[in-house]
Amino acid sequence: VIINIEKEVITMKKKNIGFDYPKYVKIQSEKIKERFGLFDKLYLEIGGKLFDDTHASRVLPGFMSDAKISMFKELKDDLEIIFCINANDIERKKTREEHGITYDIEILRLIDNLQNLGFYINSVVITLYKNQASVDKFIKKLERHNIKTYIHTFTKGYPTDVETIVSEEGYGANSYIETTKKLILVNAPGPGSGKLATCLSQLYHEHKRGINAGYAKFETFPVWNLPLKHPVNVAYEAATADLKDINMIDCFHLSEYGVTAVNYNRDLEVFPVLKSILREITNSDIYKSPTDMGVNMIGYCISNNDIVESASKREILRRYYKEKCNYKMGLVDEDVPKRIKLLMNELNIDEDYLDVVKPALLKSEKIKTNVISLKLPNGKIITGKETNLLSPASSVILNAIKDLTKIPDEINLLSPSVLEPIFKTRGKDLNSNNPLQLDEVMIALSICSVTNSMIEKALTALSLLKDCEAHATYMVTNGDLKSLKKLGIILTCEPVFYSENLFY
Repeated sequence: VIINIEKEVITMKKKNIGFDYPKYVKIQSEKIKERFGLFDKLYLEIGGKLFDDTHASRVLPGFMSDAKISMFKELKDDLEIIFCINANDIERKKTREEHGITYDIEILRLIDNLQNLGFYINSVVITLYKNQASVDKFIKKLERHNIKTYIHTFTKGYPTDVETIVSEEGYGANSYIETTKKLILVNAPGPGSGKLATCLSQLYHEHKRGINAGYAKFETFPVWNLPLKHPVNVAYEAATADLKDINMIDCFHLSEYGVTAVNYNRDLEVFPVLKSILREITNSDIYKSPTDMGVNMIGYCISNNDIVESASKREILRRYYKEKCNYKMGLVDEDVPKRIKLLMNELNIDEDYLDVVKPALLKSEKIKTNVISLKLPNGKIITGKETNLLSPASSVILNAIKDLTKIPDEINLLSPSVLEPIFKTRGKDLNSNNPLQLDEVMIALSICSVTNSMIEKALTALSLLKDCEAHATYMVTNGDLKSLKKLGIILTCEPVFYSENLFY
């Protein structure tokens, strides 16, 4: 049964591919080689993520989340990597949502992953440093792991006094980062980390040393050669609603070449300053527009526009729910979800565009308890409710396993003899109202599978849930949230607290 389902899932995913990944890797690597062939050294600012670019893989079905790093493997011998992190992000413990870890920990994760793949990590640059104690601890941690660190403070004169910026008082006040490769990737755990300033500071120092260094930007979104209001580009606006990014026509590109190109407000606003700084450093106008700086070829690789548009609209809905929950938890202002709602109105979509939403709400209203709905690979939507024994996440996953493997609903997958010790460690019994979290259920199933071959086979069906959509009638947190993410389930939540208890 499972083998047949796997074949069906593979066939279904092939039908839903809207992006030509092999073509992308080929033409994107060629474009980057072409650009760094123009200089002695090229500082390439990486927008988005080197690893786990799940936003791109969701809006462009067929795009691999590790596409960038797979492509750079071919150039590994010619490149080294610099990471930037904003000292203020370390101090306020800014978090990367996908993994639920802070930016400083994300830097460590990225370094480990890249070194394991054989990439050379040059250093970590701490930007906007102001003697923060938490930052000093992070620097010590890096140095004790033999990772070079550099400190950059605010650039004197920025953004208006170009003469001061491009002087020993400005970029000259930053330490020069010694690099030896032809291509230097400048990456960060998230936006606002100081990548551009680090690149420009390096260009200043390189040209002082007589080295013809250049700068380019590898930004995935917005896609410059798609229409301004294409759902892929609108999805980028939704993803950066908290940063107040707005997609705009690149007026510089249109004026210079008569070609319409899409960029975003921050790049357009800073371009006159950037152009002046580059001219001051290099004594030439390298770029005529922000679009000129980019090397992004992603727009040429969309193979099925209808599939991509539909995927992008669903992603906008996910961002809307995410920011509604963030507002409920006090993490963003009310204008953030409102901004995404306006984008939804522009595309004429509402919450029902995600077909897992309504089944969860209807079921919850009927039985008056928390519910999670899940869309299985075959398109069937099932639900799981909260009980005395199981959390909604636990219920829906057990129901999914049964449905995928054709196990009758009346069969209990969990043995009381296995569950009792779990409850005893909590100081509860099986009849208490203290539902099992999904990670506890997974442990219990694993134990049961040792003596029950049916459960052993059923557990293999869990891999089929990767990329399945789910919706919860409450904000899923803690263990259940982590477990659902581990399974690769794409979850949205209503902005409702699981409990009215403030401490919980």
